[in-house]
Amino acid sequence: MTEKFLQAERYETERPHLRAVAYRMLGSLAEADDALQEAWLRASTTDIADVRNIGGWLTTIVSRVCLNLLRTRQARREEHIDGAPVAQAGPWAIDPAVEAEMADEVGVALLVVMEALGPAERLAFVLHDLFAVSFDDIAVMLEKTPAAARQLASRARRRVRGAQPPTGPEPQSRKRQAVDAFLAATRAGDFQALVGLLHPDVVLTADPAVIPTPDPVVVLGAHTVAKGAMAAIGRAATTGVALLDGEFGLVMAEGRGMRLVLRFAVKGESSLITEVEVIADREALAGIEVTAP
Repeated sequence: MTEKFLQAERYETERPHLRAVAYRMLGSLAEADDALQEAWLRASTTDIADVRNIGGWLTTIVSRVCLNLLRTRQARREEHIDGAPVAQAGPWAIDPAVEAEMADEVGVALLVVMEALGPAERLAFVLHDLFAVSFDDIAVMLEKTPAAARQLASRARRRVRGAQPPTGPEPQSRKRQAVDAFLAATRAGDFQALVGLLHPDVVLTADPAVIPTPDPVVVLGAHTVAKGAMAAIGRAATTGVALLDGEFGLVMAEGRGMRLVLRFAVKGESSLITEVEVIADREALAGIEVTAP
């Protein structure tokens, strides 16, 4: 076998890991695959005779490509369509179900929160906290000192996981269970299970950005709220549990941004949901501190 064949074979072996790195860096499978393609073009023209750690070397190349893409994205962030960031499509058609499965595996809330990080912070956090890359190696990619790379990761970590569930009369473990069950029921399309999670007198409110009406929508009763939740969320493929100002709730992503959030009130030993608040207004969303649970 030629050296070129061996190099391509090793790249394919590392590809799942490299794709996981790129997806967590970029938050888009199309962009991740673009990054892998560019990384392969760079790697395939390099003499690897002196490369001792092929996996680490390829990770470095992919990370640098992703860093450049993040910096370009940041520079273009002012480009919007109807207030939403312009999506950058790759050359391959990505199955929405595959993208949703990947987002669920990584954590929708984590992907949403990381969009607020700067390129260097995102690289330092993803590589160190998610893939255990040393700060010495990260520093080389960022052209900074290891201490500076450590500081970037620490700052990103505080923003991603900074909020802690508060203690109070409503146990957070009970709310987490209720929110998890609500998400599972909507994903499964299990109407009866969803009704069983709701108090008979549950109240759902949705702001005008959720449903285009002059005033907020108010829905009463378990069956009516369950129907509305099913219609609004469906299988909830891109929805995940998050901490909203320190309280467990749900966040729905759209592209790389946040589309809406759901807040819940859960009371009593029965852990039934008594209130659901759906928020999609952009100014209101901007005022909510979203962190990964």
